[in-house]
Amino acid sequence: MDGRKPPGTEEGWYALHDLRRIDWDGWREATERDRESALGEGVEYLRSHVDLEDADAGASAVFSVVGHKADLMILHLRPTMAALDRAERRFESTAFAGFTERASSYVSVTEVSGYMHEELVEGIEDIEDAGMRNYMQQRIYPEMPDAEHVCFYPMDKRRDPEYNWYDLPFEERAEHMSAHGDIGRQYAGKVNQIITGSVGFDDYEWGVTLFADDPTEIKHLLYEMRFHPSSSKFAEFGPFYMGRRFPPEDLPALLAGEAVPTEGSDADASRAGTDDADAGSDTEGGSSGRPDVDAAHEVIDPDEFRARLSRFGVDADGYADAGYGLLFSAEADAEDLAEEVEGLRGNFDHYDTHVSTAVRAGDGETVVVSLWRNERAADTASGFLSDLDGVRAGVGAPIESDVGGSEGSETDDADTHGTDDDDDIRGELGDNDIYAGQPHGEDVYAMVLYSEADPGTLREELDTLAERFEHYDTHVKSAVYADEHGGDRTAIVSIWETEDAADTASGFLSELPGIVARAGADATEGFGTMGMFYTVKPDYREEFVNTFGDVTGMLEGMDGHLETDLMTNLGDENDMFIASQWAGREDAMAFFRSEEFRETVEWGREVLADRPRHVFLA
Repeated sequence: MDGRKPPGTEEGWYALHDLRRIDWDGWREATERDRESALGEGVEYLRSHVDLEDADAGASAVFSVVGHKADLMILHLRPTMAALDRAERRFESTAFAGFTERASSYVSVTEVSGYMHEELVEGIEDIEDAGMRNYMQQRIYPEMPDAEHVCFYPMDKRRDPEYNWYDLPFEERAEHMSAHGDIGRQYAGKVNQIITGSVGFDDYEWGVTLFADDPTEIKHLLYEMRFHPSSSKFAEFGPFYMGRRFPPEDLPALLAGEAVPTEGSDADASRAGTDDADAGSDTEGGSSGRPDVDAAHEVIDPDEFRARLSRFGVDADGYADAGYGLLFSAEADAEDLAEEVEGLRGNFDHYDTHVSTAVRAGDGETVVVSLWRNERAADTASGFLSDLDGVRAGVGAPIESDVGGSEGSETDDADTHGTDDDDDIRGELGDNDIYAGQPHGEDVYAMVLYSEADPGTLREELDTLAERFEHYDTHVKSAVYADEHGGDRTAIVSIWETEDAADTASGFLSELPGIVARAGADATEGFGTMGMFYTVKPDYREEFVNTFGDVTGMLEGMDGHLETDLMTNLGDENDMFIASQWAGREDAMAFFRSEEFRETVEWGREVLADRPRHVFLA
């Protein structure tokens, strides 16, 4: 009987989770001199490995384990098993190791599999999608996440007679893994992970290492996953270890029962394993040495760098979180480059230090602009950016924003394909209880295009594109809307969490069949479109449509009104989009100030399933 063909895998760095228990009796009985000598050698060992003095690539970190299972966990990632073996034996040669005994250990290797992409057979080179290739590279050559807490556990897939994972068809296993991943993506920015394979290496099949600043987010994630069949039916788990990261220099404080990181040290520097923030370091959080990720840019004068950004419509003051910027010129076609950059940006967004990365064009030149919170993170990104096809040499410089109190709003150029971030408009809209780009306290950037193609055909095309969009955490939704009253225009609405993501998505959306014009793109059409998004309670749908007809009649008599259409999501008849176009800004604002609009909003509180989103798209 033939067995099922296993999905392909690609491996990266070898991993050792070295769990140690302190011999507390021996420690207390030791002389002060012996303890000082042991601590000195322990700190020296940990610091040298966090700084990768023993290897050209990889990462290391040390954690204090909470609970009886262990006291310390030293995590090493190295490019070869020999380097991992050497790191383990070097620890045993220290005087500090004499005061420890091994509580447990786990040997594995970072891994991605064909469940992530069916084209992965022999290696990542099989994958045609450049963005997916970059994402997989990030998974097998990971940064050590800069987070306070860690949770490590090994796991298996069940091989019981009733629930045997390996007897399931590939399609069913892939569906389980995809849904499992959907849960994890909901915790993007809260929980980071390193997944390692250990078949033949250790007693379980995989190791999972989760990182979070808030340990309860790890609990919430795992609790939610427990209810999915991929876990409830097919998963077996080993012991769990929970710990807190500390810098090697705090080893004496840890054994003395003092708080770590020690009082007075900078929190970010503590997690990075340094006593101070070393701007010249090329490592981030004790992590470096990914293939081809050395800094590849020339450092220039900050004022000159700002001037270059301005040439491409980027105002550095609009990015309050940015501490360092990169600009790479390119020979590649802007649209082709945007596709590659979108994939890379999806990977960058996994890191809290990433602010923005986008393709810009002007004066016949194409560039990639990438902004980061600090220089160390930018240095790492520099290597990836320089490796893009068609990208030439880059420049970089520190950025000091003059904008205070910002939450990183991105208002960098006049032809942005997202919300209108004009402060005057937003302020006035806020006074009228209208949300321009920040519904429910979240930024969304909406793109609307119109098409003359058959709605059914258009939906099929968009569904294919939306599957690709779903790889990126910044994607909120994309859908086709047909005119509720039989008009000849169909709308494609795509909503994103970031302006840059919407900007990049526009290039793909514009290739859909029958596209006639982007909302607000033609200056002769006046102020453009205000997108009003509503989710209607099913029992009130007919009443909502009838009321819209009444509002349309009222709008026809208002100065400056050009056109207002009610569009319905082809996949959900209760999801409505109202596109309203006006001759000018003041004409539109007069409508929002009107008593009729206020009455409509008040009525809508009863019939809507969710709070409406009102977003300027012009």
